[in-house]
Amino acid sequence: MDHETLLEPIRIGAFAAFTLGILVYFLGARMTRMRPVLQKYSIPEPVSGGLVAAFLALGIVYFTGREISYDLRVRDILLVYFFTTVGLNARISDLVKGGPILAILLGLTIGYMLIQNLVGAAGAVLFGLEPQAGVLLGTASLIGGHGTAIAWGPTIQSEYGIAGAAELGIASATIGLILASILGGPIAKFLIDRNKLVADAPTEGHVPTAAESHKIDDHRSVEDEGEEEEITHTLIMRSILWIHIAIALGYSGFQALEAAGIKLPLFVPCLLSAILLANLMPALFPRKKFRARSKATDLISEFSLSVFLSMSLMSMELWTLASSAGVLTVTMLMQAVIATLFIVLIVFRAMGSNYFASVICAGFAGFTLGATPTAIANMTAVTQRYGPSPVAFIVLPLISAFFVDIANAVIIKWFLTF
Repeated sequence: MDHETLLEPIRIGAFAAFTLGILVYFLGARMTRMRPVLQKYSIPEPVSGGLVAAFLALGIVYFTGREISYDLRVRDILLVYFFTTVGLNARISDLVKGGPILAILLGLTIGYMLIQNLVGAAGAVLFGLEPQAGVLLGTASLIGGHGTAIAWGPTIQSEYGIAGAAELGIASATIGLILASILGGPIAKFLIDRNKLVADAPTEGHVPTAAESHKIDDHRSVEDEGEEEEITHTLIMRSILWIHIAIALGYSGFQALEAAGIKLPLFVPCLLSAILLANLMPALFPRKKFRARSKATDLISEFSLSVFLSMSLMSMELWTLASSAGVLTVTMLMQAVIATLFIVLIVFRAMGSNYFASVICAGFAGFTLGATPTAIANMTAVTQRYGPSPVAFIVLPLISAFFVDIANAVIIKWFLTF
């Protein structure tokens, strides 16, 4: 289909896109109930539903000649909500425990980013493109995602004469998101089954999901049980209030960093402000129970992530893939194979060859091929099936959402001038 002849796009507003995201989640949940293989391999419900919706959209574009454009403002708010709830559930003790792991995982990630760009460059050269196009088949699109691909595409096209660079980057990011969504769960299952791994008993800092909450009820303290037997509108409103306080603090930090020339995704300072809030309040007011940690907060966390990922998958523009089908198919297949081998043979062992390591591996596949929310969704699906791993939900987002953006900018510039 010739993109030049496309008609006026079908525009779906913010409210409609939000509503469709919820419907897509329920579609995925129904598919998981009807197809046990999806649950067996820990494929998140938003992923299965989102992929079906994306292919349905592709069919609409093919038969009508009109692209589909979503207003995703609500999706971006849900992302901030989710990471703020992660921070509110975090414990400094878990962060301290994860300190050495954080450093090791950062080193592994940087090393893999170099490999990913080399694979991208090899794929580009194989199909007669300049090697600089490799970053659009590598970290600019996969680890960086759609935003980074869009940002670098015009620069690479103008400076290195690579026609359609932006479209190539967007297409790579789209395929990467699909691969990230479907590889993480099976990799974790393989590692868990092969090594006969079991989850540790949940700790106080565990970040549960609504779907797995029944697994941890027996481990809760008497104090927790007394307050959390039922989720009421008061508990939900209190949780939302704490979330908004943390977001307000995070947004202030975001503005201060932006004024200083430091650009980070909004959810990063919100995550950090929530962690500080969650650990300072109990220390300053030891006689008061910090009520942001509750099943209501867990419920909001699960909802935010589920709908965010549903909206992300359903809004993929699969029709952009056709123009670069050859180089995309071969290079993304190479990226998937190399990522799987690196995760199974190196990341798993470096992280301790235990259950925590298997959960990290699911997340590593998620963010190195897709995005941080995909990583969290992969880990959530694994922990729903096998049991909690609280430190993984703190360590991995700090790497994938904070350090990686900085490292990626440096690595991309280095590859383009190499």
